[in-house]
This record gives sequence, structure tokens and C-alpha cells, in this order.
Amino acid sequence: MARTIVTVLFIIVCIAIIVTVLMQESKNSGFGSLSGQVDNYVRKNRGRTREGQLERATVILGVLFFVLAIGLSLKFLQ
Repeated sequence: MARTIVTVLFIIVCIAIIVTVLMQESKNSGFGSLSGQVDNYVRKNRGRTREGQLERATVILGVLFFVLAIGLSLKFLQ
């Protein structure tokens, strides 16, 4: 029973990771990145933007993915 619940949760996390990664914008800045200048205001307030929230969600979902994958691979849930 526990293994089934963890497996369903694992599938939901996998789908959520795919969606959040696809929603993120590309990091290609083109020739604008050659100057090396980064706006400090944008960098400091990145967590408040939609892109920053998507990055945070990706990290959290990635950690959940690995925890659930390790849990599924162990024999405790059989």
C-alpha cells in the first residue's frame, strides 16, 4: 500500500518537474551577455519574479524526485 502511494506521488512529481522546466525561459541572452554586466536590482529581487519562483520550484521538485526515487529503490516499501 505504501509503495503504491509513493509511486503515484513519484509520477506526480515527475510530471510537475517537466512542466516547471518547460515553463522557464531560455538562458540565452545573445550578444547582451558578452558585456558581463548584470543589473543588481534584478539579481537581488529574482526570487520575487515568476522566473525565480519557477527556479525554486524546480529545485524543490528535484530534491523530492531524488528522495522518492531512493525510497522506491529501497526494500523498505515492499
